[in-house]
Amino acid sequence: MTALDAMNSQTQLSPGSAPSAIPADDFEAVKTAGAFVPLTQFGVIDIKGEDAASFLHNQVTNDVQHLDASTARLAGYCSPKGRLLGSFLMWRSADTVRLLISHDVQAPVQKRLSMFVLRAKAKLSDATPELAAVGFAGDVRAALSGIFDALPDGVHVKVEGPHGALIRVPDAAHRPRFLWVGPRADIEARLPELGEKLRRAGPALWDWLDIHAGEPRITQATTEQFVPQMVNFDVLGAVNFKKGCYPGQEIVARSQYRGTIKRRTALAHGESATPGAELFHSADPGQPCGMVVNVAPAEGGGVDCLVEIKLASLDNGSVHVGAADGPALEFVPLPYAFPADA
Repeated sequence: MTALDAMNSQTQLSPGSAPSAIPADDFEAVKTAGAFVPLTQFGVIDIKGEDAASFLHNQVTNDVQHLDASTARLAGYCSPKGRLLGSFLMWRSADTVRLLISHDVQAPVQKRLSMFVLRAKAKLSDATPELAAVGFAGDVRAALSGIFDALPDGVHVKVEGPHGALIRVPDAAHRPRFLWVGPRADIEARLPELGEKLRRAGPALWDWLDIHAGEPRITQATTEQFVPQMVNFDVLGAVNFKKGCYPGQEIVARSQYRGTIKRRTALAHGESATPGAELFHSADPGQPCGMVVNVAPAEGGGVDCLVEIKLASLDNGSVHVGAADGPALEFVPLPYAFPADA
């Protein structure tokens, strides 16, 4: 275990466990100053070789062939039934296509992708031991300017330098966010200096920020549960409906074009929730109406979460976690709108 992992091991959650509270100073730092977060909840898969892009293009929901060196993209990897096995942010780094993925689904996704390489000149490897990821939120530009010569100026714009890649990711809580992925030794050496300029927070703060950005993440608790549209991936630009085939593509396309999409992911607050827990509506307590996708401790107590749910269940009545008499959810607006026909 490296120094970075050891310092954050206390914040790791086992599947189904309740998240520990986020210190109030972490929330305050994002709002009034800046914070950085070593992201030990992620792993990195590298795909190398002259066929790396074409191979991956035929496996995932987004366009990899036209992914240029200055851009990152969200994407998903589906089963033949169109259900998401994993989700990730992907970008090019020299001759490599790099995937940042939830650590608890990295191994099965990497293993399954490797099964389909066949004659393609592409090789998948676990780059997590060599690379580390750090998230930044708030007033962080001055701190990052000491590491990178230029900062990305738009969402999913990427700059590359001697210390790795810096990617602008969607704002959350009305604050800008950046993602730095680079050599682990380099990042660990710079953490003390960053700690003098910004507040160091635990991984749960980044989970909370992702939730408030409305960006679902597939983890072990929810693998094979959702077609991409059910977690808003079409709205977030994680699905390209014009690209060629990939596993589950026919089902994903049919879900898009056969009529109104009746299930989406919404942002909610509640007393408690865990990823993978079913949701129940007061008017129909006998069958679930949705599922919890991601959870993080909320500011002021309780939890904030992204939940996949029947849109009709949001119109009236109440929604509860785990059972019809479980903790009730209060829904709040996402930072983006659904298409008018959704």
